[in-house]
Amino acid sequence: MAVSSKLLSRTEALDKVRAWQASGKKVVFSNGCFDILHAGHVEYLAAARELGDALIIGLNSDASVRRLKGPDRPVCCEADRAAVLSALQVVDGVTLFNEDTPEELIGALLPDILVKGADWAVEQIAGAKAVLEGGGSVLTLALLEGRSTTGIIEKIIQLHTQHNQ
Repeated sequence: MAVSSKLLSRTEALDKVRAWQASGKKVVFSNGCFDILHAGHVEYLAAARELGDALIIGLNSDASVRRLKGPDRPVCCEADRAAVLSALQVVDGVTLFNEDTPEELIGALLPDILVKGADWAVEQIAGAKAVLEGGGSVLTLALLEGRSTTGIIEKIIQLHTQHNQ
């Protein structure tokens, strides 16, 4: 599947999810900023994909990331973040959302499985109630310790500061 064909509008994402489910496929959904893709992201996404037959990612828009992470984020623009995620073999679709949480998107898509990192309690996961009420499941996955976009940014700043001293 070509990378560009994985980039989906909300309507296209809904159509894909419905088609996958109609053909008996189990759809997994996860979401995030995925600002600087790292090994922790890749391992997490691979584990999420193993839970079903198709993995769709809700990607925070640039405006959403700024509201959540501050004015200096995202480092990478939404088009680039979507392209990188789409290039991963384990990802079957990527759709942007502009809201602070993907609750509305998840409520529309109603995936079979909603996945977040183990740093989230199930009751705190946006969209969990809708998925559970729709007969789906909500799961958390262990995160690769010591891997984070914030950590990468801090290391770059530290190296830059050391270099300029």
